[in-house]
Amino acid sequence: MLKAPAKTFDLETDRTIMRPHTLSDFDDCAAMWADPAVTLHITGRPSTRQESWARHLRNIGHWSALGFGYWVVREKSTGIFWGEVGFGDFQRAIEPPLDAVPEMGWVLCTAVHGKGVASETATAACAWGDQYFSDDKTVCIVAPEHAGSISVAQKQGFEHKHIASYRGEQTLIMERLKPA
Repeated sequence: MLKAPAKTFDLETDRTIMRPHTLSDFDDCAAMWADPAVTLHITGRPSTRQESWARHLRNIGHWSALGFGYWVVREKSTGIFWGEVGFGDFQRAIEPPLDAVPEMGWVLCTAVHGKGVASETATAACAWGDQYFSDDKTVCIVAPEHAGSISVAQKQGFEHKHIASYRGEQTLIMERLKPA
């Protein structure tokens, strides 16, 4: 999936610092994933600490195993945790399959919902992916009723591809082609 080893993993936007997860980020991540407003359109229920731990280790592992993954998003001026944005290869049991291309996602704390942070950080992540992924496309999955995430995806150039079945629910598959 990577065309060449990435030269940088840390990213910066106007308001944020983005870097791969470390063990010290766990409590912040677990608190975010325990928030019912955060998980409403993702899993449909808050995550347990155990589930968050498995996700956290997966996020750390993506970088060492695949050379890409999710970034922890922190406010630049204060260091306050704002969420996670990035790419994964989750080997999802989804029909139709995602074609083994990088899957983008974002999840943010409720304190920054509606403030443009998802679009800002997704833009930085997409630019990174455009530079380092050999694939010509990336995908994302979004709950069809989640207008906010659909908007974030569209701002990055993702377009509706099809509706898939994932965990017994309809899921919107969106695809983004790398700019020429």
